[in-house]
Amino acid sequence: MALRTALSQATKKALSQPRALGPAAAAAPVDTLPSYLLTGPATDISTLPSSLRVASETIPNSATATVGVWIDAGSRYETAANNGAAHFLEHMAFKGTDKRTQQQLEVEIENMGGHLNAYTSREQTVYFVKVFKEDVERGVEILSDILLHSKLDEGAIERERDVILREMSEVNKQQEELVLDHLHATAFQGTGLGRTILGPEENIRSLTKKDLSDYISTHYTSGRMVIAGAGAVDHGQLCDLGEKYFGSLPTVPSGSVDVAMDPAQFTGSDIRVRFDTESTAHVALAFEGASWTSEYAFPLMLMQTILGSYDRLSGQGMNSASKMCQEIGEGEMAHSVSTFNTCYKDTGLFGLYMVAPDNKLDDLMWYVMNNLVRLVHGVSDEEIDRAKTNLKATMLMGLDGHTNVAEDIGRQLLTYGRRMTPAEIFTRIDAITADDIKATATKIINDQDHALAAVGGIHELPDYNW
Repeated sequence: MALRTALSQATKKALSQPRALGPAAAAAPVDTLPSYLLTGPATDISTLPSSLRVASETIPNSATATVGVWIDAGSRYETAANNGAAHFLEHMAFKGTDKRTQQQLEVEIENMGGHLNAYTSREQTVYFVKVFKEDVERGVEILSDILLHSKLDEGAIERERDVILREMSEVNKQQEELVLDHLHATAFQGTGLGRTILGPEENIRSLTKKDLSDYISTHYTSGRMVIAGAGAVDHGQLCDLGEKYFGSLPTVPSGSVDVAMDPAQFTGSDIRVRFDTESTAHVALAFEGASWTSEYAFPLMLMQTILGSYDRLSGQGMNSASKMCQEIGEGEMAHSVSTFNTCYKDTGLFGLYMVAPDNKLDDLMWYVMNNLVRLVHGVSDEEIDRAKTNLKATMLMGLDGHTNVAEDIGRQLLTYGRRMTPAEIFTRIDAITADDIKATATKIINDQDHALAAVGGIHELPDYNW
């Protein structure tokens, strides 16, 4: 393809890998960090005798709190036979327990002025509640009830099948969701990451109560869970509540055999669904990225920021600081372009999602690939400095609100085994150099296979080997 041809003409000079940032490398003089990073609330972490981890960040003068359970289990831990079980369980958790009917559960939450929710991803399942300070214990008790004592009524299971099928229909109408599912299916074909979160229609129609119960007994163990809280929470109280309401969690899965994670295997490939009657193309292009703990993780975050995102409806438009976005805007080559960097435990996807007129695809792909090539040759210090500032701001703004903080705590404990402070994150970002960007781009992009998924009017889309 053009990208590989262009890259093959690049300098053959070896580029050193980005420096792995251990604790010593991550350390920075305190006076170089903004004071607001050093005076923020600390994250308290405890491990209960059952191996259940409890982590919290107490935010002074808060009247509300978010408390949730983050579980190291998602669709990639399923098999082809039970794919969709984790998401099905998410639905069933709200359909009644041994001590509460569905109506009683909903009324109790409403009477508290609370909010109970859940979501499933490829690697994690999360249940969380937002409540007033005085209702934290009731919130934790409700979480334990729906997680450990869900009734899994046969009638409710049958009714929920249609609900999930309607949800699948709605998701498939969202082109971005559909294309990114196709991207995972082709990039990680034959592995757990290639499966969808909702599962195939035949599984939704056939999963049984036993399938759901087996999934719980296999994956819902204390060592795979984190109770995370933020806002008006007291860490000591949260630990006591964890022991009180989650103390019965099994420490080992049924059969006493831990479930091995299905290793990811990236495959360079593409999937194309062509509709010549459509005038818009939806395209996702990605290279194999890096895991959460890879030395390339932070340079990839910076590369994502350097490439940027474009939306012709935004006020910024072609006036974006991103060179790629400027070129796309000036040529009116796309409706929108967004760069993504998705990390998993042992791999990742780095690429772009594009929505473009069908007659502009050829030009768009050339300019996008040219800007990917440019990362290998080097970017200016000005671009790097600007991207560092933007990345820091994005990360801090992502921590606005108790729910976002609790989410960050739970996710980091499952992925890193600890929580990185904003000060450490800033230090790691500041430590990235132009050579690190070139080394990372060379590793990820230079002469590497890519995965591509496209839907719509894609008759102008170059073939895989272009």
